Amino acid sequence: MSVEMPEIKIVRHVRARKLRLRVEPASIRLTVPLFCSKKQIQHFLAQSEQWLTETWNKQQNVQSASIDIPSEIYFFNKDQPFQIIVQKQHRVFQFDWESSCLFLKDTQPYLALQSAVIAFAKQELPKLLKELSEHTHLVYRECTIRRPKTRWGSCSSQHNIMLHAGLVLMPHEIARYVAIHELAHTKHFDHSPAFWAEVEKYDPYFQKHRRQLKSNPLPAWWYVSN
Repeated sequence: MSVEMPEIKIVRHVRARKLRLRVEPASIRLTVPLFCSKKQIQHFLAQSEQWLTETWNKQQNVQSASIDIPSEIYFFNKDQPFQIIVQKQHRVFQFDWESSCLFLKDTQPYLALQSAVIAFAKQELPKLLKELSEHTHLVYRECTIRRPKTRWGSCSSQHNIMLHAGLVLMPHEIARYVAIHELAHTKHFDHSPAFWAEVEKYDPYFQKHRRQLKSNPLPAWWYVSN
């Protein structure tokens, strides 16, 4: 069992004098001086690649045994959590909507749980985007659900929107903010003041939600490979 390396979170700090990497159980943090350039950051990461890979793998060898399948899981649009039951079964996963249970195949529980979340996301996130599009009158072309390493969402010049499957594990207001953010790009294809004004029009607390998104990493089991 191995654990996929997550996106490196870059934090600029006024008191930082040098670049510093910190490897945690489910995340990697790079603290950099306030005026450190992107080129300097990329050079530092390239030099640190071997150390980072070795350190991450060593930590995961210790941590993997303690990354348990949760007993329940919360989805962004459900009031009650789903109880998770690992058992012998033919299907990789199966939802019981009436009893709010999620059954996982015991031979590959991490893959089963991740697959269940992705399937749920493909069912529910397009609905959220469609509802918000109708509410805001911001029109998109297509919606795809993926599992990228570095972005929660994107909007192409053709107005095709991608949303990260992991958003269904976030609070509803966070998933809604990301959807509004991408819809606003159909009108303003940048991050100009006009763009943020468009976001604020439909999410007055977007700054709070943006901070919450950055401070709420996905659970450790999301990165586990069977």
